[in-house]
Amino acid sequence: QVQLVESGGGSVQPGGSLRLSCAASGITVEDYAIGWFRQAPGKEREGVSCLGIHDGSSWYLGSVEGRFTTSSDNAKNTVHLIMNNLEPEDPAVYYCATVCVEGTGGAEEWWGKGTLVTVSS
Repeated sequence: QVQLVESGGGSVQPGGSLRLSCAASGITVEDYAIGWFRQAPGKEREGVSCLGIHDGSSWYLGSVEGRFTTSSDNAKNTVHLIMNNLEPEDPAVYYCATVCVEGTGGAEEWWGKGTLVTVSS
């Protein structure tokens, strides 16, 4: 049974930082491209970052580039999203998934249940 479990969400002030983690079981994260997504209230879910398979390549949503970094800890079978300089536009539920584009993974598309990030002063 495949499970992705996000953790690390919370409430920070603008300019603050958080490190989200996506712990996987039932799969090996280095065998999948791992995407981070977010969904704010009243908005569609959007892709935030993508960590490529094996080569460490990455992609970021334009509004987070330079502030967010995704990386994997293969020994812990976990992928992280480090979020620096959080802005008032960043609050959302953040999800990890075994795809970088929603709906493209077929039978091998798995999602976590999300972790909430809030930014307020």
